[in-house]
Amino acid sequence: MAVVESGRAVENAEVAELLDRLGDLLEIEGANPFRVRAYRTAARTVRDLPQSLAALVAGGKDLAELPGVGHDLAQKLVGIIQSGRFAALEEARARVPAGLADLVELPGVGPKRAKALYDELGITTLEELAAALRAGRVHGHHGFGERSELKLLHELERRKEPERRVLLADVEPVAQAVVHHLQGARGLSRAIVAGSYRRRRESVRDLDVLVTATDPAAATERLLSFEDVEEVLAHGPTRSTVRLRSGLQVDLRVVADDSYGAALCYFTGSMPHSVAVRRLAQRAGLKLNEYGVFRDGERLGGRTEREVFGLVGLPYIEPELRENRGEIEAALNRRLPRPLRERDIRGDLRVHSSAGGREGLRGLAQAALERGYEYLAVADRTPLAGGPGPRRLRRQLDEIERLNDELGGRPVLLKSAEVEILEDGSLDLPERLLARLDLTVCAVHGRFDLSKRRQTDRVLRAMESPYFTILAHPTGRVVNEPEPYDLDLERVIEAAYEHGRFVELDARPERLDLSDTHCKLAKEKGVPVAISSAASTSAELDFLRFGVDQARRGWLEPADVLNTRPLDELRRLIARR
Repeated sequence: MAVVESGRAVENAEVAELLDRLGDLLEIEGANPFRVRAYRTAARTVRDLPQSLAALVAGGKDLAELPGVGHDLAQKLVGIIQSGRFAALEEARARVPAGLADLVELPGVGPKRAKALYDELGITTLEELAAALRAGRVHGHHGFGERSELKLLHELERRKEPERRVLLADVEPVAQAVVHHLQGARGLSRAIVAGSYRRRRESVRDLDVLVTATDPAAATERLLSFEDVEEVLAHGPTRSTVRLRSGLQVDLRVVADDSYGAALCYFTGSMPHSVAVRRLAQRAGLKLNEYGVFRDGERLGGRTEREVFGLVGLPYIEPELRENRGEIEAALNRRLPRPLRERDIRGDLRVHSSAGGREGLRGLAQAALERGYEYLAVADRTPLAGGPGPRRLRRQLDEIERLNDELGGRPVLLKSAEVEILEDGSLDLPERLLARLDLTVCAVHGRFDLSKRRQTDRVLRAMESPYFTILAHPTGRVVNEPEPYDLDLERVIEAAYEHGRFVELDARPERLDLSDTHCKLAKEKGVPVAISSAASTSAELDFLRFGVDQARRGWLEPADVLNTRPLDELRRLIARR
């Protein structure tokens, strides 16, 4: 097992990790405890060395003189340093079922529990462990309680994420096409996409499609005839799995009408959410699975999701919330958030003038009117962010004022700009122009290399300006990619509350910045969130709905969103402070 790329010295921490891994595998095998302890002791010694082990070897140091390292282990250490390989570990990996090494590395499992899972339940892989946890087979074994099971499920779900996930906006037309195709199957009555797609996660790994049909085999056959199917991975009378040309996997399950609600609950919620609901059912003396809710073998229900939730003592929980992030407790205490709807949005607080097309600002006003908006904020970038200069901005502001007079307030175009936050925290527009704006959306577009402290101070200083209204795309994130700069967002949100500022949820599907967890943080800190499409074309104005999805995942209610306010109230809130 190579531990480093060619040409790079092996770090002490890497060597210690290899020794610990070998100790884990030997413990699984039931090796002599003294031998296991020797590797663990050597790992501690290497990890705590003040000098580089590679430098000691290069200098001719006898490693057997190190505490806890005998002659045999010293030779192994030299071998690792010189070759980048650890033969003893490779041999142990070959002897132990491959998946057990992965189990050992899970938080809270370790070698003893991994061995017990293997000996008593035959579990050798992460997938088998996940299935056993969902089925309740692990509960009570070797100290596995509810909390430890949920932590394991969270970790397994995190590790299950593939390197490539497809943006929700990109997978949406595929999902709709699959459902439309299935609806042509004989005897099919309902078809819905469940899973992370229904939870409206920002990116999706695969599609879980649930259908009810009088002829299950006809439904599964129908999937195979979908034009984009590249490979059939599994096929049966009630279940089929295919891979599309895009690489996206589609899993189809056919269920009975009486089980539709139970199956939809089962296949929509995240794994930890589903387990938490099942635990609640168990405490009430019930059995809950994808087929229904049962007591002593008698089926009590399962036709609808509301029926399933009701039988376990819960009100209906919106799909976007089913992540086991407190929604069970909130439901039990009747404190679930009131779900935000697209119709609650009264305007868009950041669009670019190019979204009006040939008609420019007039085209934007027409697009806003078609969507029933009361207002639309026109926010082109300032010069250092790649936008036009002050002269052109002044002309645009004059034009907005003339057009608003002509339109008579149906809708109102708000004068805005996407203002660059400079490295020293100042804003990239002269004060006389900032004073003409109804609001600003301020953003970081450069100097991403600043330290976390300096980047945070930059934004905090900007928030002190009386012309600062909204922090645009606060983390600069692009979905499935590392965030470009380091920012103490909790501190920034707290400062936004102190200064009466707001944060934006950029609804572009490739951004969705704020994340769902940061939306919830803003709510908890009392900072309203502005949902903006950031549209550059007329079609992109519809991105706002993805922002609503993200806001719902972040527990935002209408009162938590800035642009659910009528225009008069909005003007009062964004007045300079």
